[in-house]
Amino acid sequence: MGFEPAELARDAPSIVLRDGDSDKAAGPWRPLFRHDCSFPSKIFMGVMINLIRNPNINSSWLFRADILFDEEMNERSSTSVSLPDETPTLPCFSGFELRRCMVRKLIPRNTLRDNPMDQSCLIYEQSQAASEDAHDSDGIERTLVVYLPHVSEMEMPFYHPKVQGIAFLHEWTAAEGRGSVSVSYLFFNDNDRSVDRLTRTAFQLLKVLYKHGQGRLAGYQKRVQHDVLIPQARVQNTYAVLKLKYARGLIDSWAEVTDPDKHIFEDLSIAAFLIELWLDMYGTNPFPGFVDIGCGNGLLVWILNQEGYRGWGFDARARKSWANYNTVQPCAGSDIPSDSLQQLVLLPPPVSRARLSELASDDFSADLIHDGVFPKGTFIISNHADELTPWTPILAAISESPFIMIPCCSHNLTGARYRAPTPKDKTKAESSYASLVDWVAQIARDCGWEVEQEILRIPSTRNTALVGRKRLSSEGASSLDIDKIVERYGGTAEYLENVVKLAKKPRSQGQTQQGTELKANGSA
Repeated sequence: MGFEPAELARDAPSIVLRDGDSDKAAGPWRPLFRHDCSFPSKIFMGVMINLIRNPNINSSWLFRADILFDEEMNERSSTSVSLPDETPTLPCFSGFELRRCMVRKLIPRNTLRDNPMDQSCLIYEQSQAASEDAHDSDGIERTLVVYLPHVSEMEMPFYHPKVQGIAFLHEWTAAEGRGSVSVSYLFFNDNDRSVDRLTRTAFQLLKVLYKHGQGRLAGYQKRVQHDVLIPQARVQNTYAVLKLKYARGLIDSWAEVTDPDKHIFEDLSIAAFLIELWLDMYGTNPFPGFVDIGCGNGLLVWILNQEGYRGWGFDARARKSWANYNTVQPCAGSDIPSDSLQQLVLLPPPVSRARLSELASDDFSADLIHDGVFPKGTFIISNHADELTPWTPILAAISESPFIMIPCCSHNLTGARYRAPTPKDKTKAESSYASLVDWVAQIARDCGWEVEQEILRIPSTRNTALVGRKRLSSEGASSLDIDKIVERYGGTAEYLENVVKLAKKPRSQGQTQQGTELKANGSA
């Protein structure tokens, strides 16, 4: 069944009626669209609660909703709710009884343009008397959900339609297994029924409700779980602060040929997540420093340094943007280089160096090589590091350092393109990306890490973060046979040759690597 709702006439009678004595000053609720559905009341309720808690599903202008108040009621309590201050009077509707009252604060993405807004979300069920009457007549069960913003028409933010209220009515005939959903507005002015933007918004709101209801009926279950490691509000609040401080300046000074919006907002989001993760890990203890392997354009390193987290990054290719993002750090005698961005290629300890001198030439300098061994405790960042991704948990085990890796393109330990095997767990997706994530997570577990997973809220489909901050046992990395683990996952044949080829290539700006050459990072 596609979504083709019936648009109701402008003079159509209200299908949501207030009791005679409630809110006499308000006009009638005007129905806009109605659509048949196949899902019962229980699914409707589940969908609406999810939409109340996650308003970002309906509006990309919103981050989230903070629930300020949530109380379920029975017949005795429905008329005596202890509401937060400044909450509007709860309306009464003919044939319905209030069963749950929620008050949420809508949090916008851009607080410079829009303010947060409080909103009552009221859930009504058919009253006992109405149910008995319906049983004797049409046998229809009715459930009503009403949104009431706590602001005036002039104060209404852009992300909310300029109406006094929105109502969603679900009607269900259990004997026939069919029902309908509809959306109505309580306009500030009845002439607003002709405003196209309000009509389009009502259409979209009902479409999302219908889609989610039919999806649940078909057995859809959400596989992606956000905010597992860090609460959503903390990361989004930190992101909002970083965005306000840096976004405009970074966009105006962008030096790369890539899309600034995508890369800047993605790195600001990752930085916000790392800052909150590190707050949990280190608290008020000294921060041990970080290293970003395959740091690409160096922006993430720069943001973290600006926020007081000392660290550095390296990549096989210097970028044009390094002139803006390199931070000269006054840290003589420290394990962190004075220049925060370094042009280096990785040659991990498990790779034999037997032919290094044989492959050397005037174009190749051993000074361009880093062995991937870092001071104990250094936090390792591997953000879309491509060929370096499967090496990340191995380097972390060798250095006894925690890590985060965000896989992107799939390569094996030699640096060659590689299709990771399908996950043995059949509950997981069978995409090439899911296979890569599962494969590198298994490497991490074999290296003794407890792997935690977070789906980041970043503008990328490659958004799975794997975090290793805890060991599976009290035994240190010294008890691991790293060489054996490397062989188990394909060995390092031709890795050295690839490093030498990469180091000897001309370093012209914007040059990319092909085939099995190590390019260290898939981002700009």
